[in-house]
Amino acid sequence: MVFVFRVCHVLVLVLCLSAAEDFDWTKNDRGSFYYGTFPAGFSWGAGSSAYQTEGAWDKDGKGLSIWDVFTHKKGKVQRNETGDSSCEGYYKIKDDISLMKELKLNHYRFSISWPRIIPTGIKSDHVNEKGIQYYDNLIDHLLESKITPIVTLYHWDLPQVLQEKYGGWQNISMVNHFNDFANLCFERFGNRVKYWITFNNPWSVAVEGYETGEHAPGLKLRGTGAYRAAHHMIKAHAKVWHTYDTQWRAKQKGLIGISLSGDWGEPVDIGNQKDIEAAERYVQFYLGWFATPVFHGDYPQVMKDFIGRKSGQQGLGTSRLPTFSSQEKSYIKGTCDFLGIGHFTTRYITQKNYPVGRSGSSYFTDRDLAELVDPRWPDPGSEWLYSVPWGFRRLLNFVKTQYGNPMIYVTENGVSEKMLCTELCDDWRIQYYKDYINEMLKAIKDGVNVRGYTAWSLLDKFEWDEGYSERFGLYYVDFRNKNKPRYPKASVQYYKRIISSNGFPNQREVRDIISLSLLEEQRSTAANILRLIHDPLTSHMEMVTEIVVPTVCTLSILLSAIFLMFLLRRRN
Repeated sequence: MVFVFRVCHVLVLVLCLSAAEDFDWTKNDRGSFYYGTFPAGFSWGAGSSAYQTEGAWDKDGKGLSIWDVFTHKKGKVQRNETGDSSCEGYYKIKDDISLMKELKLNHYRFSISWPRIIPTGIKSDHVNEKGIQYYDNLIDHLLESKITPIVTLYHWDLPQVLQEKYGGWQNISMVNHFNDFANLCFERFGNRVKYWITFNNPWSVAVEGYETGEHAPGLKLRGTGAYRAAHHMIKAHAKVWHTYDTQWRAKQKGLIGISLSGDWGEPVDIGNQKDIEAAERYVQFYLGWFATPVFHGDYPQVMKDFIGRKSGQQGLGTSRLPTFSSQEKSYIKGTCDFLGIGHFTTRYITQKNYPVGRSGSSYFTDRDLAELVDPRWPDPGSEWLYSVPWGFRRLLNFVKTQYGNPMIYVTENGVSEKMLCTELCDDWRIQYYKDYINEMLKAIKDGVNVRGYTAWSLLDKFEWDEGYSERFGLYYVDFRNKNKPRYPKASVQYYKRIISSNGFPNQREVRDIISLSLLEEQRSTAANILRLIHDPLTSHMEMVTEIVVPTVCTLSILLSAIFLMFLLRRRN
């Protein structure tokens, strides 16, 4: 059975690679809204991650993660906030699954905390059965509710012991430790989990964890740290894929992939070849850094050329970009049953040279490009996140042409809101989802093999170095209340309608969806205001002030305006 799968897998890869085509950088169809539905069986979901939502950071035998240690250091996170309690998801399995059922989700994407089930990260030390039991309960309750679990093995929370003892992802020993952890997950959960993701956004782990130091473990190994961390994560991904393929696939019949994040890079001037080359370099240094080895066995040629040349200019004997042996290339190539894509925004890209100076080079200067934004792009939340829907379709088509049209699951897509905005009427998020989901539908019409979509995220949660200052959730979480109550935003009703309609069937239906969402929004907001009012006054004083007072004030102003117009008409 395993042999047959391997032969089929190789044949599919050969066919996909032979069907690959060049991406047309000069063609950017930003056409009007497209009315249509998604293919039958398309999977709709929402996502989360362990450190961002679980809380219970030191409960029931869980070990320390690098994020536990990082956030407890002053000055690392906005307002020195931590994920110690976060959404208290560890204690709210049934409550949160009821929210998923309300949305009618087909799947839920979550991650397993490595230190929760192996406290030191080293399997031979100790396996924490209480941690295993937590994920058993979560998976079982999801399946009872007919929601498919999509499980991420690594969403950034490396056991602290592995960081202190070996240097984390700077050390090749992580490959075997991660494989032991993954193998334990396959053994204990694989009879029920059929979709596995090895790494979530390894770009952020490498660049922000080991180059800029913005994320845990906070190392600033300029020009080398990110490349070395990425090299080891790619090897770890491949080893885990092969472990599943040889030991578990025939019995469990699941799929295993990787989730890569990628902003789209659009040339400032599509008539300028240097801008086109710079834009492609941007995407290759971002998405291609990991996708090209997984699909083709080696790093993108442009990365090897640019980093190699700059390393030489520094007087280094070898490139700062590590190399794969011929055996490793063969081992890594094709280790992807499906590709997870996380996408949020787009940048305009132009050529910009960064000569090698005394301070040496970094990941960012190695690329020789500048990132720009259009001031007309909507900017509702995070300072980095602009709403540029057409970039999503471009990215998906790029993946199709570069990697032989692999099976794609969109694993993250969504938009944040600023800290001061606590209204439940998140109309900008409704617009974002409408536009981005529609661009995904256009990409499917283009022939891109997208099988599912994951809204990011189900709940407001801890946003890494931004703390709780940014909110991505469909559900509002009151972090000031120790019970962490959840309240649906207007986008819940909108996303629910898209799921029920499986897209945008026709213009009238879209209008109906929006009008029904607005009606539900008004009802939901009113109901939640009442719920907030009836909760203990001390814990909700600020919330009531932020939501009820502006609502009352707005109504008063509207009534005054109507009364004034009435008086003016009578006078005329």
